[in-house]
Amino acid sequence: MALELRPNCECCDKDLAPASTEARICTYECTFCSDCVDEVLLDVCPNCGGGFVPRPIRPSRDLRPGLGLPSRPASIQRRRLSYSMDEVRAFSAQWAEMPPTDR
Repeated sequence: MALELRPNCECCDKDLAPASTEARICTYECTFCSDCVDEVLLDVCPNCGGGFVPRPIRPSRDLRPGLGLPSRPASIQRRRLSYSMDEVRAFSAQWAEMPPTDR
């Protein structure tokens, strides 16, 4: 199963194209921009509490049959947080000092 490659930051709604080097994902593929991960979320996923890694870049063409953006396009479904910004900031602050490996 391929990554969904969500099209936006779930916090600020910034567009994140499939080849964006600013996209960050958690283990559940929650997607945020690097600015929100660093400045708002403090490397704490507001949904699961895990950390973030850079989202991989899917090749823009099929370098092998059926494996690339033409065959497995990025999602167009935009997502938004289901928590208020106050809830997100409080949750992130609670776990920010603990490394993701220890959460």
